Amino acid sequence: MMSRRLPALAAAICAVAVALGAYASHVVAAQDQKRLAIAALFAFANGLALIVISPRDSRLAAAGKLALLSGIVLFCGSLAGAAFFSTSTAAAPIGGSLLILGWLLVAADFWRKP
Repeated sequence: MMSRRLPALAAAICAVAVALGAYASHVVAAQDQKRLAIAALFAFANGLALIVISPRDSRLAAAGKLALLSGIVLFCGSLAGAAFFSTSTAAAPIGGSLLILGWLLVAADFWRKP
């Protein structure tokens, strides 16, 4: 069931990323614009990656997908929260670390089973 929902969720993340990028380039000022542009870029790229790897069904792939999804939420959410609500970006490094971990887990999964 999750295998059908993950691509839909990832596509929605990509749609939000496009809207966030447009908002960043047309509405907000300097520092917030940078934060939102980075959040949009990371959300789109990693959302697209989730669509591509969604059919993979190993434990490594599942852990990688969870790490990527969690990383998107924490990293991009932290940057967007700072831009929209002046909240801390303290969760961004955790989210970034989860994104790195997710990619390494996916790489290991492809190494084991192309």
